[in-house]
Amino acid sequence: CMVTLSKEVIELALKHPNLVVLQLDVTDPNSIKAAAQRVEEHVQGHGLNLLINNAGIGRRTSVENENMETMAIIYLTNTVGPLLVSQAFLPLLKKAAQQSTQTGLSCSKAAILNMSSIGGSIEVVPLWEVKQAPSYRCSKAALNMLTRCWSLEYKSCGILCTSIHPGWVKTRMGTEK
Repeated sequence: CMVTLSKEVIELALKHPNLVVLQLDVTDPNSIKAAAQRVEEHVQGHGLNLLINNAGIGRRTSVENENMETMAIIYLTNTVGPLLVSQAFLPLLKKAAQQSTQTGLSCSKAAILNMSSIGGSIEVVPLWEVKQAPSYRCSKAALNMLTRCWSLEYKSCGILCTSIHPGWVKTRMGTEK
């Protein structure tokens, strides 16, 4: 899912010249590949220390009116997208981990950070009465499992893999309250 850059992001990039803003569509493998190539050129032989998978979409649906199309696009964006992005950037993350003198796992060494949601919790299932959104919840539960799989697979490479629930954030997807 790709959206245009917000005024705030543009202002932030102008204020901080070391900040490189890349747009990519997490549902388009060519867009992901192009972004990974741009980052590789930018880091000039160094690895990438931190990859944040933050793209996400959701739709207000209920269990009764959920449909295949909605579930597929949300799953593609929220779960498959981070998989494809992480796979594309994995060589740079491995390089950062190999070049690091730090021991253990850390985002200063090499890390994949997935923005998830407590809405993907199987145990808690918060706010069900307010917002069912089954496709969103399922996609985030799957992202959490994918993150766990990565944490097991890439620990030996020195790459930290984790998901976080940032709480409510005022974004295009978030609400005013």
